[in-house]
Amino acid sequence: MFKRDELGFPSFWQLQTMGWVGLYILAIVGSITDFLKRPAALRDTTVAVLFMFLATFALRPICRSLRRRTLPLLAFEMRAFVWSLLLGVAGALTAELTVLRFRTMDWTDLAGNAVQFSVVLFLWCSLYFSIKQWQQSAEERERLLRAEAEAREARLSALRYQLNPHFLFNSLNAVSTLVLDGNVPAATRMLAQIGDLLRTTLDQEIVPEVPLSQEIAFTKQYLAIEQTRLGERLRVDMTISPETLDGLVPSMLLQPLVENAVRHGIAPLVKGGTIGIQSELRDGQLQIVVRNSGAIAVKEGKPTNGIGLTNTAERLKTFYGVNHRFTLEWPAAGGCEVTVELPFQKSNQRDEVLACAR
Repeated sequence: MFKRDELGFPSFWQLQTMGWVGLYILAIVGSITDFLKRPAALRDTTVAVLFMFLATFALRPICRSLRRRTLPLLAFEMRAFVWSLLLGVAGALTAELTVLRFRTMDWTDLAGNAVQFSVVLFLWCSLYFSIKQWQQSAEERERLLRAEAEAREARLSALRYQLNPHFLFNSLNAVSTLVLDGNVPAATRMLAQIGDLLRTTLDQEIVPEVPLSQEIAFTKQYLAIEQTRLGERLRVDMTISPETLDGLVPSMLLQPLVENAVRHGIAPLVKGGTIGIQSELRDGQLQIVVRNSGAIAVKEGKPTNGIGLTNTAERLKTFYGVNHRFTLEWPAAGGCEVTVELPFQKSNQRDEVLACAR
């Protein structure tokens, strides 16, 4: 196997060797009738290809030097042609002397060989420049993609970390309310649940995407805290399709949606209500619905959702671009319904795609 660089390109010497071996084979095949008539023609062809190959050792540093300069294309090509002509004449003369062993020089043959040498070397220069330009463009694209990916990850991390203090503030405010109401056992239990939830958050590796099953488990921990605060006023109905459990979703996707539903839809109601969480596959898309049976404050046709829904919308846009759906609806029966549709992809499928892209 050929050794390749980090972008998958063969090294210069691998390309150089393959190219000249290929040219030598073509030269032999093209002159096979001459070899049958004059066996010495094989020697002449071998010597000619060998000296052209050696001439590229001198051309390479010249080409590298030319590439570092900012020159117009015409001036660039003219310099490459002049150097190819000089080295072509020198190579043809050296090859002719080697073949003739300093006997009578055939000037016509030398002139023809010099032109041939010069043209081949100039084509070699052009090919060298083209390959280097292609590699440079690919490296630039790779750097841009890497920079975009790093910027995207940084933005996702910033949005992800934004949720933690927001959640913690709301949770501690709820504990404070329980203490003021004199419900110390519930406040103590809630503090222990908050501690367990934060420990789960800290123990887990911060990754952009996690299986839906992990998000469900984390959301259940959060709902346990809210049920401690609200008691029987908060009821939970989960309908999770088993085939969706290993689908990848953005980390901390459900918690802010559920928190928004509890605080704006259930907590304000004296009788409370139900939080419904549903997931299913539809036409290759993972659909997640979070609904509440209560009411949500509406202003100018949009919910006053604060940071939770806004953060989620920004994260989904950063993750999937236009390849997702995030909608809020207010059914006639009351309450609010949030629907998220994402491309369904398992973790092993993503790993296979990344491996193929390398």
